[in-house]
Amino acid sequence: MPVDYRLYLVTDGSPAILGDRRLEDVVKSALDGGVTVVQYRDKTSETKSMTANATALGRLCSLYRVPLIINDRVDVAIASGAQGVHLGQSDMNPAVARQLLGPNAIIGVTVSTIAEAGTATRAGADYLGIGTVYATPTKENTKYIIGTSGVQEILRALYKGRCGACPTVAIGGINDKNVQRVIFKSSATVKKLNGVAVVSAIMSAGKPETAARELRGLIDQSPVFITRVSQVELRVEQMLACVNDVIEQLAQKQPLCHNMTNLVVQNFAANVALAIGASPIMANNGGEAPELAALGGALVINMGSVTPEAIDNYVKAVHAYNACGQPVLFDPVGAGATTLRRDTVRTLKDSGYYEVIKGNENEINVLLGETTAQQKGVDSGASTSSEAKKAHLALQLALQERNVVVLTGKTDYISDGVRTFSVSNGSEYLGHITGSGCTLGTTIAACLAAHRGDPLLATLSGMLIFEIASERASLREDVKGPGTFVPAFIDELYNISKLAQQYDTSWLANAQVSEVS
Repeated sequence: MPVDYRLYLVTDGSPAILGDRRLEDVVKSALDGGVTVVQYRDKTSETKSMTANATALGRLCSLYRVPLIINDRVDVAIASGAQGVHLGQSDMNPAVARQLLGPNAIIGVTVSTIAEAGTATRAGADYLGIGTVYATPTKENTKYIIGTSGVQEILRALYKGRCGACPTVAIGGINDKNVQRVIFKSSATVKKLNGVAVVSAIMSAGKPETAARELRGLIDQSPVFITRVSQVELRVEQMLACVNDVIEQLAQKQPLCHNMTNLVVQNFAANVALAIGASPIMANNGGEAPELAALGGALVINMGSVTPEAIDNYVKAVHAYNACGQPVLFDPVGAGATTLRRDTVRTLKDSGYYEVIKGNENEINVLLGETTAQQKGVDSGASTSSEAKKAHLALQLALQERNVVVLTGKTDYISDGVRTFSVSNGSEYLGHITGSGCTLGTTIAACLAAHRGDPLLATLSGMLIFEIASERASLREDVKGPGTFVPAFIDELYNISKLAQQYDTSWLANAQVSEVS
């Protein structure tokens, strides 16, 4: 009979977790809440006590037709009649465990690398526990914190190695706040997770049944933060034909654009948002985010400040917008400038789902984990990459994060992991003023809030109004340099918005967008 791995409970019988409760009672409550697999984990008890506990849990689990797995101890699994065993990398070889337990036993193995996954499947593992996804206090000997991208890499390798049928669960730091994000971001295109393993999220809960039921509900339903493309995947000509409509929708809906950004660019960002028809608010306190997110707008996280307080506020805000299903744009400013910024990028990337990530080449490389080179401030620095390589970077990160990625430069690249486009518009003045990158993020976010059908189309629309407005401004007779460019640029954003509202698409005549094969 196939095993349902959706909600896999790993027990923790320590006094700090159980308190004065009985382990059997907590597990029963969890089973009532919808747990589908139970693993009995006990690192301190004597064999006799473990066997007694496992036997009692086995009887309980059988009433719910849920398998009981024993952590590490093959002898306890045999003595208690449990359905299987879960082995770590330092435990018994799965092939030996199979000889002892028999062909029908369920044997799982913890893996944290592609090599370990390959070894375990070749040794006959029935399922893999992949992690540790996030840091957790319940496991002292955590070998690796691999994040959702690490889980995704292992899933992809399993498929390529013709082990795609092997069930998998993610484990480590998973709770009701991140379970949907873990399942969505971890899943590779060709292989999905079969479930998640949790410990503290249920074992520490005051009401384990309620905690389990809430987790099952989150696992069984689609994440609210995912935009469902309501049309076929449009190609270049079709996309360009829809851009004016997005800008017109923006002016009509006037969505909230919540910016968490630095003081230097707040005024500029607000004026840009107003010019295109959005309603800006500059609010860096994450405590305001739940109420703001409920208004139906978009959030821009511009990683200016990386103080502990700022990081905490960023995390609170992205959680609030994810919970409401509203778009978030992440701009990892200066991601490679310092070790602290690189660490902050990792923290923020694993703390939420971002519908769009926008960055220069160096910043995108940091997000991919492909560079340790120090970035000079917020500048990307001289690029040595070919245009094809830059397009691939955008595609690669979009596939990893399952979102839209904008790689900015002389030529911009935009990808949703399926379609990749180059955009060659824009004025050189944008590189000589403060905040052009930040305000591009504001513009894209406003378009995302206005058009929820296709994030790639919304992102392209924001890029084109921004960059074409800059070109129109630079050609004006009253523009003599960067100082006179800024007010003219805001004027042209406003003028294009007015044209869009009149269904005049002439402003798009010089759009330079090409599909990258």
